[in-house]
Amino acid sequence: MDDSETEVPAGGHRQVRFTAPPLATEILLVRHGETIPADPAKPFPLVDGHGDPELAPEGREQAARVAERLAGGGTDAIYVTTLRRTHETAAPLAAKRGLIPIVEPGLREVRLGEWEGGLYRHKVITQDPLAVEMFERERWDVVPGAETNEELAQRVREGIERIAAAHPGGRVVAFSHGGAIGMALSLATGSRPFAFVGVDNGAISTIVVVGEKWYLRGFNDVCHLA
Repeated sequence: MDDSETEVPAGGHRQVRFTAPPLATEILLVRHGETIPADPAKPFPLVDGHGDPELAPEGREQAARVAERLAGGGTDAIYVTTLRRTHETAAPLAAKRGLIPIVEPGLREVRLGEWEGGLYRHKVITQDPLAVEMFERERWDVVPGAETNEELAQRVREGIERIAAAHPGGRVVAFSHGGAIGMALSLATGSRPFAFVGVDNGAISTIVVVGEKWYLRGFNDVCHLA
């Protein structure tokens, strides 16, 4: 019997829903909670050249709501970066799930060169000409000394691949940063470099990874923050 002769069920075929390929890894990318305000006169401390502020009270509330949202689903592992804001955001969920977060440095924030320590925020808010040019060209390295798009893409890809290889067929929550998450989603979709950089603090974006194929399944989910 060929395909044209296959029996059709009563009422016809329903629409086909997405089904993850065998051994695919579902990765929930959560942006850290809001951090304390930036003051150019009082730079954030640096860790390996990256600004390392703590969460603001609003960010701790966002972390608690992320934990409430995700506590009921299966979670095989929790990942954080080398920066404290991801550790602090992950802590409530880690406590609820009884998991020790794993550090994945590949998902840390884009290196901002001379604009680290909180100065980037000031430059963007005040519409510094270089900040405007950065968004127009969609190039991080417009910022003096900043990481290139290509460098960021390579380490983010390698980080995601390590996570997927460690949890085939699993579900993982990875707490990361706006620039890194934006790059991961750009890689998943083949989009413009800055198409997804606007992810909100505490938002959840989801990709499904199997081998070299990445599927975008959700972007900037903030219903738990309303």
